[in-house]
Amino acid sequence: MFIDTHCHISQEDYDNIDFVIKENIESGIDKIVVSLCSKESIEEGIEFPMKYPMIYLTLGYHPEEVLSINDQDLETLKQLLLSTPHVVGIGEIGLDYHYDKSTREEQILLFKKQLALAEELHLPVVIHSRDATKDTIEILKQFSVRGIIHCFSGSYETAKIYQSMGFYLGIGGVVTFQNSNLVQVIEKIGLDFIVLETDSPYLTPHPFRGKKNSSKYIPVIAEKIAEACNTDLQTVAEITTDNAVKVFDFT
Repeated sequence: MFIDTHCHISQEDYDNIDFVIKENIESGIDKIVVSLCSKESIEEGIEFPMKYPMIYLTLGYHPEEVLSINDQDLETLKQLLLSTPHVVGIGEIGLDYHYDKSTREEQILLFKKQLALAEELHLPVVIHSRDATKDTIEILKQFSVRGIIHCFSGSYETAKIYQSMGFYLGIGGVVTFQNSNLVQVIEKIGLDFIVLETDSPYLTPHPFRGKKNSSKYIPVIAEKIAEACNTDLQTVAEITTDNAVKVFDFT
């Protein structure tokens, strides 16, 4: 059985969510962690676990939401984290300088406020870091938090830094892309700090690129990781599932 530690589900992305969940279960996916990282996605997805027991949630505000988030929104987030069933962490939160660095200071402030909340509530965090590795690492060092570096695609040296800080690396469809260096990184770091994710509906793995991503493709990602680590699919399933359980409390 597999765990997808990071995906997105909404009616905008999937015409028939019931069918998507059915396909996931039939593909050997035991649990999926849905990232609700905007006010709109939180409003839509907060009740998913009541209908789909395999769904768990992380709640937080994505850095791209920074200009629409105020302190009252953060207080609302805190109350939801405390009261919502199947919430297992705060995320995805972090920094994104890829398209626009003009909100850098605002992003950093929002990131720090959510890390402080994670520290207060003793919840793991799911970190989004795009073209912002240095700032992300320096800020994380200021807080006593643990969790997952979502959609990790960095170097071996960066992977080792995150590992030394107690973070796991979320590996998804990018590992199957021809131009990705992740296979070489995974060959060196092994399975001990890896969890599986899809980031669906985005980043569909090869050879299914062009189709909408879904947790059902987790075994495809796992196969590529097994190949990189010179092991079998079952071993990848067992170790990455154990790693996910170490991060998230699925009770």
